[in-house]
Amino acid sequence: MDSPRPVVAVVVAAGAGTRLGDGPPKALRDVGGRSLVRHSLDGLAGGGVTAAVVVIAPGEQAAFETALADAPIPAGYVYGGARRQDSVRAGLAAIAGDPKLAECDFVLVHDAARALVPSAVVAGVIEALVDGAAGCVPVIPVVDSIRRENSDGTSDVVDRTPLRAVQTPQGFRRTVLEKALEHAELVGLEVTDDATAIEAIGESVVLVNGSREALKVTVPEDLVLAEAIARSRG
Repeated sequence: MDSPRPVVAVVVAAGAGTRLGDGPPKALRDVGGRSLVRHSLDGLAGGGVTAAVVVIAPGEQAAFETALADAPIPAGYVYGGARRQDSVRAGLAAIAGDPKLAECDFVLVHDAARALVPSAVVAGVIEALVDGAAGCVPVIPVVDSIRRENSDGTSDVVDRTPLRAVQTPQGFRRTVLEKALEHAELVGLEVTDDATAIEAIGESVVLVNGSREALKVTVPEDLVLAEAIARSRG
């Protein structure tokens, strides 16, 4: 989806990936001959993102530069913070401080662990922003049965019909996200989801269709699934 101005992604890639076992940081794990972070930039670029700021752990920039040497869009780097929202704020500050990026109206925040997000999902998020949404989140229906455990040891079935599992990239008007994360900092609100931050200042979020291919790589079994998806794409 074409946007009238550049669209920049903040790619959160500072996680160590300890649950994957020994090896490099999660975003640098290999799937189908490419790192997870490179797969992420491929999907983002295919959907209309024009540049990225990759949030990494200190000391890892050389490895990321190698992994993204032939990336389809320009990528800069910034060190992450103690919390996810600190890392996103660092990415936003890097965008504001770069004359080539500072004119962007829209920002997509993406977890590098969701490396195989289809370009069509990215395009759908951008389209919602172009159409006027302050924030947009890709989601998929919850297919498992869900039970809520009570304090007395009993449990209740939860109606899964209206439930949706949240994915990334989440898209925002840049000024709205900056204001929301500044508000969260001022009031001591901790969020693990950027959409929650903009809702806290009274903005609403539009939902668009996500994809089961955009699974979050967390444990070794997820790498097996990601390999299968990458192979199916050729």
